[in-house]
Amino acid sequence: MIHILNKENTILNKFIAQIRDREVQRDSMRFRRNLERMGEIMSYEISRTLTYKTQIVETPLGEASVEMISDKIVVATILRAGLPLQQGFLNYFDDAHSAFVSAYRKSSKDGSFKVKVEYISNCNLEGKTLILVDPMLATGTSLVLAYEALIAKGGEPEHTHIASVIASEQGVDYAMRHLPSRSTTLWVCAVDAELTSRSYIVPGIGDAGDLAYGEKL
Repeated sequence: MIHILNKENTILNKFIAQIRDREVQRDSMRFRRNLERMGEIMSYEISRTLTYKTQIVETPLGEASVEMISDKIVVATILRAGLPLQQGFLNYFDDAHSAFVSAYRKSSKDGSFKVKVEYISNCNLEGKTLILVDPMLATGTSLVLAYEALIAKGGEPEHTHIASVIASEQGVDYAMRHLPSRSTTLWVCAVDAELTSRSYIVPGIGDAGDLAYGEKL
């Protein structure tokens, strides 16, 4: 299942516009904060689909019955671009555990590349709800490799939510074909039609990692 959040008009549109705008996105602090805000909004949307149980809370004047999330949540991301988005999720799912995957493109002389997973910091995923966040879903290769690396080390989650800010149609299709359909839900803020030969989404936003933290060597 896939949810495309900008199909309905909300305050999310403002943050999408700002991370796309070539002038506004030059402010790295604002760019990171906008990714964080979008993570918070996506957290709220995902929370609608989680499992809840009744909890009794004592107030100064009595007791109140509250429905509380019962899922054990792990929020994972791909370094480094995913860190601000992950922080947005952790702001809301503040008792969640975290996981990190370091992946990079190994380029060839002909311009092609392969994605390599270099490092994983993971926790037990068995029976838990995994939320794997990555700002850009371009080809989908990095995300699928990250997912496979996480479950190889941490075990099979009960359900996986994939959360991306900007996705390409190709990336969405690849992810949905290579992730388990019965236990995966894809959440994206916007989907763009074009993907360049170097796997940049058009119109997209550019390189999310560089915009958030500066150009890398």
